Amino acid sequence: MKILVTGAVGFIGMFLSERLIGEGHHVVGLDNINDYYDKKLKYDRLDRLTQYENFNFHEVDLANRESFNPIFKDHKIDVVINLAAQAGVRYSLENPHAYVDSNLVGFVNILEACRHFDVKHLIYASSSSVYGANVKMPFSTSDEVNHPVSLYAATKKSNELMAHTYSHLYNIPTTGLRFFTVYGPMGRPDMAYYSFTKNIVEGKTIKVFNNGDMMRDFTYIDDIVDGIVRLLDHPPRANPDWNREEPNASSSYAPYKVYNIGNNQPVKLMDFIQTLEKHLGIEAKKEFLPMQPGDVQATYADIDDLQRVTGFNPSTTIDEGLKKFVDWYKEYYNLK
Repeated sequence: MKILVTGAVGFIGMFLSERLIGEGHHVVGLDNINDYYDKKLKYDRLDRLTQYENFNFHEVDLANRESFNPIFKDHKIDVVINLAAQAGVRYSLENPHAYVDSNLVGFVNILEACRHFDVKHLIYASSSSVYGANVKMPFSTSDEVNHPVSLYAATKKSNELMAHTYSHLYNIPTTGLRFFTVYGPMGRPDMAYYSFTKNIVEGKTIKVFNNGDMMRDFTYIDDIVDGIVRLLDHPPRANPDWNREEPNASSSYAPYKVYNIGNNQPVKLMDFIQTLEKHLGIEAKKEFLPMQPGDVQATYADIDDLQRVTGFNPSTTIDEGLKKFVDWYKEYYNLK
């Protein structure tokens, strides 16, 4: 297939593009290469991708629809995997307009392109942050998600609503993926595990929020990519058993579906830090702080429906995943 991957030189986008190319697909990558974090890492990811013949790259901003509509026309895209977004919960407190431009304006432009260029399946990134103030564990896609606690989460919930509208109006199969704390080599420097590593190596103090009383469903990048690829052959169909009087939030009478994609094994933040310390061979200096605005105490994914439909089975332990990250980090930054 010819697959458009937005956010192609982002963390998930690069590994996904490599996997798709390896399976024989032609990947058209889009990214605006913004300066939210170090551009060098983004260009290094791009260098890995441009060595492949079955990869074409376009530097465009999704908020500018005139810049990417010709790409749909020229490449005759079969499937779109939309990973482009302004990420980060805390940054949404500082720069809310970036989230509106990328996550809302950019996403409606993607939906319109899918509508006008006969795209067969749209897979898009949502987030576990949509569960917001929910406390029932594990988080299920059948749960209500109407109480976001950050603007980032609100934009991701909005993406799901917008996708359903286009599935209803134009019969476009849309699949939303609520990612749960993705980590691994070449990841985002703003993520806690990455910044922890940098500060530990440099002998600086790490900030441990909520006094360390946090749990996250950390999911290794290879498992995330495997789940996305498995969904290519499973575009959603209208659910004939969908009940309007007792509606299931994760499916619809329209060709629409939302899945959790996580490890299904939440880890205590302090255990995560101790594992990182073990692989670095350095004990961290820690400053314990209260919960930050927009954060949640725990994430835990119910992935039963994704497993049932695709056979998805995340297999990378925290110990294995963090060792791979630390090995990469030491090599990338020339540390002995």
